[in-house]
Amino acid sequence: MFSKKIVMIVGVIVLIAVNLIALSITGRRYHTHGPGQVAISLITPFQKITTRSISFIRDIWSHYFCLVTVKQENDKLKKALSRAIEKNNRFNETELFNLRLRKLLNFRKNMASQVLVAEVIGKDPSHWFKTIIIDKGKSDGIERGLPVLVPEGIVGQVIDASLHSSKVLLIIDQISAIDALVQRTRARGIVKGGSTGQCFFIYALRKHDIRVGDTIVSSGLDTVFPKGLRIGKVSEVIKRNFGIFQEVIVTPYVDFEKLEEVLVVLNAKPISDVSDQ
Repeated sequence: MFSKKIVMIVGVIVLIAVNLIALSITGRRYHTHGPGQVAISLITPFQKITTRSISFIRDIWSHYFCLVTVKQENDKLKKALSRAIEKNNRFNETELFNLRLRKLLNFRKNMASQVLVAEVIGKDPSHWFKTIIIDKGKSDGIERGLPVLVPEGIVGQVIDASLHSSKVLLIIDQISAIDALVQRTRARGIVKGGSTGQCFFIYALRKHDIRVGDTIVSSGLDTVFPKGLRIGKVSEVIKRNFGIFQEVIVTPYVDFEKLEEVLVVLNAKPISDVSDQ
């Protein structure tokens, strides 16, 4: 049994051969009569089929090459688009970095202390400690106990320093503590880190006026953080019918999930008007 493909190929060859014979006969006998006319009338349908088949195959072949060319051009355009997107992304990252750096530098102008810009290069992966690693260390003048800030507010405190990097304890860590006060009423207390990414303003007396939305700032009495730096905003106040203290929950102004650059205060001094920014 022959396959359909072989039969088709043989058929096309036969048609082409018959067509060539017909052309030869008509070439030798331009004016034919009798049997010649009969042969031509018999061959003509096959000649039409052959011509159309060849034209069909030629169109498919040309369309194939057109599709190949279009695909190649499409691949080139895709690569060019990918390069353009990557280039645009780098430009966007550079622009965002410049904006953050400009914000840090403008904040730095309001400080009387000497500050150093550092980049966040790591975070503690565990849920037990809230720390970050910065790319500045003892060779840059960093030492244990220095405060770390961003324009939005206090980030934390350096707890360890190596030659070229340092570890910073964030204010949302449970062992962190900052002497603070309510900016509006000057009520005193201690800001302690919580386990849920928030802070608690503890030791705040029940008699003091503290409201949701009040800003909590550093008091400067712990000799670590300069006075007047923003810490967070009061998000909840609970006054029970017993005890001398009220429970105050504070939401930090700093978004610790988006920290990329920070300022380390090398020689902390009292500042003015920072809390009003």
